[in-house]
Amino acid sequence: PADPLMRQLTVYVRHGCHLCSDMKQALERLRAELDFRINTVDIDGDPELVRRYTTRVPVLVADGVEICYYFLEESRLRQHLAESADSRPD
Repeated sequence: PADPLMRQLTVYVRHGCHLCSDMKQALERLRAELDFRINTVDIDGDPELVRRYTTRVPVLVADGVEICYYFLEESRLRQHLAESADSRPD
């Protein structure tokens, strides 16, 4: 069973997007260390997401906050996860 307290990251992608593949691979390398799950959402399945992101994919979102797009900004991700961990109940 999935840990309900494990942090969830969402990556908005498009099929055939090489930057999307690159970001997912970069996240996979960090996943065990930073302890998060990755949820991938293809924007082409949702007209609202297509309108919101158009060609600005991949987009990494955590806790409703956009962390980065096009390329993984590891320092921003680490900062967000550290700040969100500080605010989590024990």
